[in-house]
Amino acid sequence: MMKTIQNFGLGLFIIALIVFTAMLGLGHQKLSKSNIGISNEFHKNAILASASELGILDKELSNVAFIPKVKEAIKKASLQLEEQAKISIPDGVNEWDYKLGSWKNSEYLSLMVKNSAHGPVQNNPMLFFFLTFGLAILGGLMFIVPKFNSSPGIKNDGIYHNPLTRGLKFNAKMLFLIPTIIGVIVYGFFKYQNYFWPLVTFVLIGLISLLVFFREKSKDNSPPRSSSPIHTGWLGVIAGLYLTGFYILLYWAPSYINNWISMVNPISESLSGNEASNWFLYGLMYSIIVIVMGVRMMSKYRHNKYQRIRTWSVMFFQTAFAFLIPEILVRLNQPWFDFKNIWPLDYDFFFKYNIQELTSSGSLGIFMLVWGIVLIILGVPIMTYFFGKRWYCSWVCGCGGLAETMGDPFRQNSDKSLRAWKYERWIIHGVLLAAIIMTSMVLYHYFTGKNMLFGFNTENVKSWYGFLIGAGFSGVVGTGFYPVMGNRTWCRFGCPLAAYFGLIQKYKSRFRITTNGGQCISCGNCSTYCEMGIDVRHYAQRGQDIVRASCVGCGVCSAVCPRGVLKLENGSADISSRADTLRAIHITENDIKLLV
Repeated sequence: MMKTIQNFGLGLFIIALIVFTAMLGLGHQKLSKSNIGISNEFHKNAILASASELGILDKELSNVAFIPKVKEAIKKASLQLEEQAKISIPDGVNEWDYKLGSWKNSEYLSLMVKNSAHGPVQNNPMLFFFLTFGLAILGGLMFIVPKFNSSPGIKNDGIYHNPLTRGLKFNAKMLFLIPTIIGVIVYGFFKYQNYFWPLVTFVLIGLISLLVFFREKSKDNSPPRSSSPIHTGWLGVIAGLYLTGFYILLYWAPSYINNWISMVNPISESLSGNEASNWFLYGLMYSIIVIVMGVRMMSKYRHNKYQRIRTWSVMFFQTAFAFLIPEILVRLNQPWFDFKNIWPLDYDFFFKYNIQELTSSGSLGIFMLVWGIVLIILGVPIMTYFFGKRWYCSWVCGCGGLAETMGDPFRQNSDKSLRAWKYERWIIHGVLLAAIIMTSMVLYHYFTGKNMLFGFNTENVKSWYGFLIGAGFSGVVGTGFYPVMGNRTWCRFGCPLAAYFGLIQKYKSRFRITTNGGQCISCGNCSTYCEMGIDVRHYAQRGQDIVRASCVGCGVCSAVCPRGVLKLENGSADISSRADTLRAIHITENDIKLLV
């Protein structure tokens, strides 16, 4: 009976996913003078004239055919206004109220696509919400809830045999990873028409690879991964491709997902009073996934109180602080603000537009600005000193919340090899350094008004960081690669805030995972389930405390240990020296030895 309910739930989820995907092709676009939606008369008339010349005005087109034509119309209008501005600009009109700057392109494109769309989704948004989100939630819960009737505890029931969760062999992983990285950087070149920063990125990738393979000799002493599956997980590949494609559309082509955005428009209007955007769609979807998959976490780890409380925490902070409270603030004519987001993860916190919005929003806006700065300077080091990085990465962070819930089935795919760890150290601290440099340049521009520093344009640096790290790394690779490289790819290799936490945790934090090596039976559960790529068994066998900077203190290694070998502790006895040397305590019948 339980199996039948689960299969039915899985069927509902698949139907919802098919409808969700098929929605992208529903309906048509028809641009007219009445629905263009652009208030600037100069821009409006120029785009309408270009659209008429291209034959798309008052003509019904599919979404796929319409968007490229509108892009062409906007570009053509921009060039025409530029040429006209060289001759004359109407008296009393600001130059950029007349000329059409490139920064307006995406805004106008989204506006025109939204206003000209018509079809079943626009006519029945809540019906499609039920057919997608509703069926997916119902199906997911029907699949998950019967698990509560099984016996509690962790069982290795085929995770390396399941075609969705077993991961990829090394060569297949590289075929997935390398083209994605190259594709993102090449797309950035065409997007910004700038060869310098893509070239710098390629040079840095090559430099890190040389350092890992030759300076640290990983080519000689490290296997490609700790446990390579016999067969490649084909369902995992499909899931990874789907997630990657979703993030590409979300970040860089939101006009193509206008039907998805239109579907959640009534919900957005009821919360904030504004029409939905791609970011509202993402926030709503994110919160629903964390809640539903959080229920799955409860069923899987219900034998462990720490895991239950931690899961409730990430569900609460994502739903309340990252989604509902910011939307309600907008309804109250206050700035959208996520009180739990911290620089440098919140990399645009010090951007000029954000500072100006907060400082011009009265006392609450000033409080938000001060709150963010206090979190960076005092909140992070104090909380990390007492509790380690787990207080944020495993209990509060939205990225961590998604990784711990939706990403939990893929946690065993994190590479435990020494080579991966060496890459991790270079890359994540490199991103932290890049975030510091970028933010310093942004603040320099804000306080001085000068846009150039040491020959570099601060706007270009800001744009490339946002594109490559804020979108490409954290979204496309960070989440899209869950089925390929494990659920904490972003947290492990790219998050600058995690790097900041990690430096404090390793050298000045009370938190550590202690081990009782005499009880270890070398089953390997701890290493298998470590999402951060730590070979926990190596430490457990030696009776050595785990103080790795990358550890997020999720505690799953302790939860899956059948012998109670691992324990999460906060102690200050040797806080200044615990990371200096590799130490292990060995207890024999006659004495106790500290091995260094």
